[in-house]
Amino acid sequence: MRPAQSVTDIWVKLLPRFEGSSATLQGRIKEMMVRSILDGLVPSDAAMPPSRSLAQALGVSRNTVSLALQQLVDKGFLVSRERSGLFVNPNIVLGQAGRNEPDENSGIDLGWRARLKTAVSQQRNIAKPARWQDFAYPFVYGQFDATLMPLVDWRACSRQSLLVPAVRQWSQDHVDRDHPGLVSQIQHRLLPARGIVAQRDQILVTAGAQMACYLLAQVLMDSETVVGMEDPGYPDARNNFALRSGRVLPLAIDEQGLLPSRKLGQCDYVYVTPSHQCPTSVTMPLARRQALLDMARKKNVVLFEDDHESELNFSGRPLPALKSLDSDGRVIYLGSLSKTLAHGLRLGYIVAAPELIRELRALRRLLMRHVPSNNAHIASLFIAQGYHDAFIRKLNVTYRERRGVLLEALARWLPDCTVSLAHGGSGAWVQGPEGLDATVLAQVAQARGVLIEPGSVFFARPTAAQNRCFRMGYSAIPSAAIEAGVRELQQAYVACMRC
Repeated sequence: MRPAQSVTDIWVKLLPRFEGSSATLQGRIKEMMVRSILDGLVPSDAAMPPSRSLAQALGVSRNTVSLALQQLVDKGFLVSRERSGLFVNPNIVLGQAGRNEPDENSGIDLGWRARLKTAVSQQRNIAKPARWQDFAYPFVYGQFDATLMPLVDWRACSRQSLLVPAVRQWSQDHVDRDHPGLVSQIQHRLLPARGIVAQRDQILVTAGAQMACYLLAQVLMDSETVVGMEDPGYPDARNNFALRSGRVLPLAIDEQGLLPSRKLGQCDYVYVTPSHQCPTSVTMPLARRQALLDMARKKNVVLFEDDHESELNFSGRPLPALKSLDSDGRVIYLGSLSKTLAHGLRLGYIVAAPELIRELRALRRLLMRHVPSNNAHIASLFIAQGYHDAFIRKLNVTYRERRGVLLEALARWLPDCTVSLAHGGSGAWVQGPEGLDATVLAQVAQARGVLIEPGSVFFARPTAAQNRCFRMGYSAIPSAAIEAGVRELQQAYVACMRC
């Protein structure tokens, strides 16, 4: 048996390096103890040191250590022996298989590169540092700002979801249906706000808009299907369609969004973002929406309307969704809660004909059966109790202010750059002068603590002129930091233009 003091030594060395997933010190210490026991760092039947000496060695309060140890007793990781103290329960690791160290010389080359039928990892995607929150000026797009999220309200809904009747509801297998509460809120609260009337059998809940694009591509496309994509446009949608079709067709946009050109008439399907075009954030006017629908009817084209950030509107009542103007069911509507609440929530939805929804649901079953119902339940309560509407109002006020500060700072410090006109959203599309390479600018700016998104990834085949574009999100950076961030960006810009 290893002496108790050596257990203390193990934990003293481990704690500073142990991150864990808990947000509290007590939780972090408990998680460290559990991990070290299950991983065999602390052996079976080892004696625990006294809580007082352990607390002193770890540099925390005795109460913190005592509570952590007691929770491990309650969960069976430790056992109490009369007059002897606490010991690692020798039965706690009985369910774990023995571990063998891998033999470095026994690896067989199975030729995985030759076996791969697709190279998804080689697709161009939006990228940002894993720890983007640690940068001083994170102009990253659409990311979560914990200072804005109504955590008290979300926590209240989370607590309600843990009541026994709620648990009985969301813990069921929903493979052949979606969480009824969330579907009801989508049907009666979210869609009517966009002018859309839909029945329950026309709604499918997804794990965000990316999953919606994947499902649609798998069900509706083959190698010969012609799919129109805004250019510039959303890379995740383009990449999903390219996995199925070899004929993804770039379609031009202007200051009013997608152009209803002759080229559009060659397509079977067209993906469009009319509320806030991705990535320019321009809003398609009503006349252009009607012209787009008229051409789609004439050429028998089906439209995928990604209505992301439609709630983020700074100029009054938003324009009606394309889907609300659609009289013959040729618009498939993609909505999302992730863009406004939090990307990590992963909740979106598709509105389409019942026969299409039925096939999409069958395909979703093969991927993940259904989205996590506990999240769906909490989100349904959050919407039903008015928290979502209040949150959107707060976002609109905050984002309008941040965009104003950003535009003023760009005009002052980067007057050679132009910004696309937008009436909402959470990002600004910027085009630099001739000679600027936004990819290089992003690299130089990152070294100065500034994160921006190079624009080339949004274009199907970027030209030198298009490489001058970049996007600056303002959802994750406070107003007070914006001008200082633009000043730093200006220093990076000057350095790039000298190269």
